[in-house]
Amino acid sequence: MNEAYAAREPPRSEIDALHGPALLEFGSPHCGHCRAAQPLLAAALAGHPGLRHIKIADGSGRRLGRAFRVKLWPTLVFLSDGKEVSRLVRPSDAGAISRALAQIDPRG
Repeated sequence: MNEAYAAREPPRSEIDALHGPALLEFGSPHCGHCRAAQPLLAAALAGHPGLRHIKIADGSGRRLGRAFRVKLWPTLVFLSDGKEVSRLVRPSDAGAISRALAQIDPRG
């Protein structure tokens, strides 16, 4: 699990070109909902050790969050080969995250 927000926001073209499964996590280090979701993410991601997890600090004027139509934090976008397969907004249990991860990384 990636615990730090990315130092730079990757361009959408870089995300679209990803190969394999990936998880985009949009949020903010100051967001209470985001902090509350961290143990849930850790539990769910423990079963997917090789999964790419990109943690993106979102906010007003941030292009990638707008490209993915992020409105609330945290928003988890589950990708397979750069295409969105599933999305969770403010997840409240690790089971929902695990089920979405299984859609993109069945080997997990």
